[in-house]
Amino acid sequence: MSSESWAHLSNALVYSTIIVLSVALVAFAADFALGTGRRRSNQRKQHKLALQRSGASDGAVATEAPTEAPADDRWARVGVSLSTLATVLIVGAVITRGISAQRPPWGNMYEFTVTAVATLMVIWVAMLPRRPEWRDLGLIVVLFNLLLLGVAVLVLYTESAELVPALKSYWLWIHVTSAIIASSIFTVGSLASVLYLFAERYERRSSAMTQGGVRDAIGARLPSSKQLDTVAYKTIAFAFPLWFFAVVAGAVWAEDAWGRYWGWDPKETWSFVTLVIYAAYLHARATAGWRGRPAAIIAIVGLAAFLFSYFGVNIFFVGFHSYGGV
Repeated sequence: MSSESWAHLSNALVYSTIIVLSVALVAFAADFALGTGRRRSNQRKQHKLALQRSGASDGAVATEAPTEAPADDRWARVGVSLSTLATVLIVGAVITRGISAQRPPWGNMYEFTVTAVATLMVIWVAMLPRRPEWRDLGLIVVLFNLLLLGVAVLVLYTESAELVPALKSYWLWIHVTSAIIASSIFTVGSLASVLYLFAERYERRSSAMTQGGVRDAIGARLPSSKQLDTVAYKTIAFAFPLWFFAVVAGAVWAEDAWGRYWGWDPKETWSFVTLVIYAAYLHARATAGWRGRPAAIIAIVGLAAFLFSYFGVNIFFVGFHSYGGV
């Protein structure tokens, strides 16, 4: 196959991913409407309590039956199956894009976005067998990825071509790869923090018998705030060192390419701002009185800073990182 044929195949796989994710979104929306996320959360909690009371070890069969009827998770399973298929398709799109260009497939904003979506999907799907509660993030993860792919196709698309001279370095593999992985994991944690605010509000108002309105209706269908908070903290704590490494690797590459480690280029500045915000999140989690809602808000601000660092800086500012265009 020619390079042009590989490029067309990559585009077709991206479009196929969008179609499959759209159907997956419908399935997760049906699961969300049935409120099975919170029911699964309650059943996991009851199962754990039953094990503790019976003195059984992890993995043993609980001696007490859940007080709720089993959650009907057929729609969630359909969503997961379709998401797995979409993951295979988007990874194929990244690989075929790289083959068509004969280089790492993240040399511009379009390719970075598609690769970030592929990475996020791989991480999310891979964690499902070990972390069943991650399935309850399906609706927002799929919706977020669909939005990113829509922006990539409609706004950021760039024809497959050679790299600009500034990017022809082995540091492209090191710096950009670590940035893609870290940003994808940050996204999972921050999206969990968004859902945490809804679940925490519902639980707080429910205990005061004042629940009502759209936000409480959403919260009533989500897993427990404790589970969402745990997902957010663990993912952000894992991603933070990777993002720190990406910033440091970028500085080393900048010295090799431009003769200085740091010049407060807009991209450098906002990458550093993102680093500081997530550092504040981790510090807040380790400080008494700064867990829960305040920490979740910091995580959401961190995601906003990252998105501005990626989209806003590249679109509205001119600097050394403006090579990719839109």
